[in-house]
Amino acid sequence: MDASSGLGLILSTPFIGASLMILVRRAPVLRDAVTMITSVSLFILVAMLPSNSDGAVFVLAEPISGLPISFGTEPFGKLFAFIASGLWIVTSIYSIGYLGQKTDPNKTRYFVCFALSLGSTMGIAFAANLFTLFIFYEALTLVTYPLVAHYGTPESRNGARKYLQILLGSSIALFVPGIIIVYLFAGTLDFQEGGVLNGKLDPAFTIPLLLMFLYGVAKSAVMPVHSWLPSAMVAPAPVSALLHAVAVVKAGVFTITKIIAFIFGWEMLASSPGANLPLYIAGFTVIAASVHALQQDNIKSMLAYSTIAQLSYVVMAASLFLPIGGLAAALHIAAHAVAKITLFFDIFKERLYLDFAT
Repeated sequence: MDASSGLGLILSTPFIGASLMILVRRAPVLRDAVTMITSVSLFILVAMLPSNSDGAVFVLAEPISGLPISFGTEPFGKLFAFIASGLWIVTSIYSIGYLGQKTDPNKTRYFVCFALSLGSTMGIAFAANLFTLFIFYEALTLVTYPLVAHYGTPESRNGARKYLQILLGSSIALFVPGIIIVYLFAGTLDFQEGGVLNGKLDPAFTIPLLLMFLYGVAKSAVMPVHSWLPSAMVAPAPVSALLHAVAVVKAGVFTITKIIAFIFGWEMLASSPGANLPLYIAGFTVIAASVHALQQDNIKSMLAYSTIAQLSYVVMAASLFLPIGGLAAALHIAAHAVAKITLFFDIFKERLYLDFAT
């Protein structure tokens, strides 16, 4: 399997699976089987994908001249896709058991949105340029909104509304202008070794532009754009696992690290005035979120603030503006994903225990 056909299969598999789930929605056993087959197939395809760092190998479309929706493979993106697709398998098993404990008319919508979320995550992981990454980043926000609002209670709807407002609002206010600035100065949005802005942007504007991305990519949950995450804990526990471990927050810190490495470049940022500012912001978030976590008496709220702190460890590593910091960020993304989803499994186990006890 070459990289181009492999990417095409990877990107289409979750969407094909979601379509099949809709077709068999009246047969829960078949729907669950499709969920499992789709998740396992995606993981195998990602594992088989050859690495290729020579640029885009699959172009989906070019809606704007010079700005294609294109995909490529590089080690960091493949690692992120490998983690997300692998954890989708265990989260699918988790979801089938969790939702099987109750009558729920929205089960099919749940599994369809979960598949679409993983499809969007694959688009983020393999995006060959910032334009493509942005499209799938926003798609991930939209398809996870029904998951956060799954229960349909006033509390769920309010939490989902805040989730959408902060994530979309920060993107419109900061992420989009940041992308436009990059394109105006660099003439391209392609991810390149050494950074496309290197030598093309006044050093005085480098850190302010990076801060636009840091706060515009609110899925990274750096304070003060973090409050959507505790609010989203009104969602079912498997969705919380998706938010914390599989896709959403990892998409945020993946995006920040990718922008630092391939849009700005390590050397450019390290030599810019105020280069330590992102490091201080992430460090403050680690301390403040950890203190907040210790004050919580609800386990999901505690885990939410713990995740906020852990995400900023990733941002801190990337903000060292060294290749070794990028490696540390990638490793912590993987380690935190596995650790956090295990904690949500424990919540599920406790939930089952209480259900059987009553």
